[in-house]
Amino acid sequence: MIVIDTWTGRTACALQAALRETNEGFAERLGVGTRTVAGWHSSPNLVPRPEMQQALDTIYEGATEYVQTRFSRLLRPTSIEPPEPRAQALRIAIAVVTRGDEVLLVCRRGDDALTWQFPAGMVKPGGTPEAVAVQETLAETGVHCAVRQHLGGRLHPSTDVLAAYYLCEYLTGEAANLDPQENVDIAWVPRSSLTRFIPAEKIFEPILKALEAA
Repeated sequence: MIVIDTWTGRTACALQAALRETNEGFAERLGVGTRTVAGWHSSPNLVPRPEMQQALDTIYEGATEYVQTRFSRLLRPTSIEPPEPRAQALRIAIAVVTRGDEVLLVCRRGDDALTWQFPAGMVKPGGTPEAVAVQETLAETGVHCAVRQHLGGRLHPSTDVLAAYYLCEYLTGEAANLDPQENVDIAWVPRSSLTRFIPAEKIFEPILKALEAA
């Protein structure tokens, strides 16, 4: 059995492949959000948090001999078969949800710090960013919203994934932290105080313009 001193996104995904599990199934086994597993696929050099290192150790050490054999084969370097191309570039949809003079934010857990962000989710092949923005907002916060305007897109400066931004209108629902594995808190914050939570230089400029116009 190969000994893994430090798990990375690459080795975690190799274990997932050896178990023949989907992103959703592997995330459920680890007790994390699907977003975390998708992040390992997009960032193979990412080093998970210490508690996640322990969880991966436990799954690997408790796997069958066949799974451990497949895992070791997946980690072998090869010059014969090139890596399979991605079906599509990794994309996320980001919802800027407004309610009167307030904006909905989530406080995410990071490897080194907590950060306030807008609700967001991965866009799977065949999915539409507009639907993901609405669905992920509901899944994370319990807030129902509707897309009012596409604000544009960019290569996200922190994650290097394609990000599509949508200005959304609050419909109904009490904001609550429904994804405690990924988020620490949920809050409606005044638009005038937004830059106290997210530095202005990190906010996509069309978001600031849309909020000012609103």
